[in-house]
Amino acid sequence: MSIQAPPRLLELAGQSLLRDQALSISAMEELPRVLYLPLFMEAFRRRHFQTLTVMVQAWPFTCLPLGSLMKTLHLETLKALLEGLHMLLTQKDRPRRWKLQVLDLRDVDENFWARWPGAWALSCFPETMSKRQTAEDCPRMGEHQPLKVFIDICLKEIPQDECLRYLFQWVYQRRGLVHLCCSKLVNYLTPIKHLRKSLKIIYLNSIQQLEIRNMSWPRLIRKLRCYLKEMKNLRKLVFSRCHHSMSDNELEGRLVTKFSSVFLRLEHLQLLKIKLITFFSGHLEQLIRCLQNPLENLELTYGYLLEEDMKCLSQYPSLGYLKHLNLSYVLLFRISLEPLGALLEKIAASLETLILEGCQIHYSQLSAILPGLSHCSQLTTFYFGRNCMSMGALKDLLCHTSGLSKLSLETYPAPEESLNSLVRVDWEIFALLRAELMCTLREVRQPKRIFIGPTPCPSCGSSPSEELELHLCC
Repeated sequence: MSIQAPPRLLELAGQSLLRDQALSISAMEELPRVLYLPLFMEAFRRRHFQTLTVMVQAWPFTCLPLGSLMKTLHLETLKALLEGLHMLLTQKDRPRRWKLQVLDLRDVDENFWARWPGAWALSCFPETMSKRQTAEDCPRMGEHQPLKVFIDICLKEIPQDECLRYLFQWVYQRRGLVHLCCSKLVNYLTPIKHLRKSLKIIYLNSIQQLEIRNMSWPRLIRKLRCYLKEMKNLRKLVFSRCHHSMSDNELEGRLVTKFSSVFLRLEHLQLLKIKLITFFSGHLEQLIRCLQNPLENLELTYGYLLEEDMKCLSQYPSLGYLKHLNLSYVLLFRISLEPLGALLEKIAASLETLILEGCQIHYSQLSAILPGLSHCSQLTTFYFGRNCMSMGALKDLLCHTSGLSKLSLETYPAPEESLNSLVRVDWEIFALLRAELMCTLREVRQPKRIFIGPTPCPSCGSSPSEELELHLCC
């Protein structure tokens, strides 16, 4: 039977202060640092908003990581804290103990609030924060430097979340005094005019990851290009299901040229993902040649590209060190794969993930990529399902992976010899052919996780399995 430990003297002192809000407010300036965190947490838990308003004005650390304490923003708590910050920002002479540089509303992994309060009195908080933000995210704070409010934003619908709407309004009214720093911004269904309003408030240089979904390419380029150019610290840029209905190829080319000029300013870009790539068909080189920084991750998926688009992928240094290449569901069956083979040769020393799922590659095209693939010694993941392969082609492919000792997950289609007249898998024939393929593979290397067959399995819905052997549904 365990006995609950009695409250520490520090905890009792903090609870005593909170019983009388007037007393706790008057005592903030002289409150020992060792009491500050437990007292703040207790005021937060009890929702003593007046106490929180005053405590934030005398906060003795450079950062208040509220997001790790409050997983979901609470409007009244947010108002209380922002009211305290407003009182600070409008003062000519700030409190002598005032050190706050950053209000962090992100849900960070580190649990800053779990540390023993005594450690806070002896430690230097900025050293802890430096692990999560660079100097350019949060420069050294001078007397007249703006306060930085960090938050990750996901714009899903209109009307906006009331906490986010209040925060936007608060920051807008204090332009020059506050920078709203957003390291990750995702826009799902918010109309473009509302996204533009948000971008006018956000400190654009702070955005490191931007994801835009379900927009028209022409409107996106015309309305957002000027904002994208200012996101100079952007690391990850994702366009998902952005569409177009244009038939004027010349106009498309002009729009792509305008859009591509944005990348001349993005000197830190590491990931570029475009889902529904068809808008760039015939114009992809304009974009690739404007990339300034060697990419680590390139994902161009769903749609079709021309042979001239594929050729440019191996011609520019920005794609010479790719770790992850995803061309899934880009229809490649009508073009030569020699340019793709040349790209694989170029990035063989760095490539870790290659996804060619659903490209409808025909076995007659396969020989163009096998030499490059066989040299990808760092490859850990290879998705090749949903392509049209004969038994002989699959055996040849597996033999060319003999030197890929780091492969830990690989997927391949069912050989065409196992398909019936309705282009469905004949499971009895497939079981025999699959066993033969596995025998061929084990002669050259020992696989870890492998999936051979239709993806997903039409009978049980299985996808690439954690197990070596696939359970065949009959």
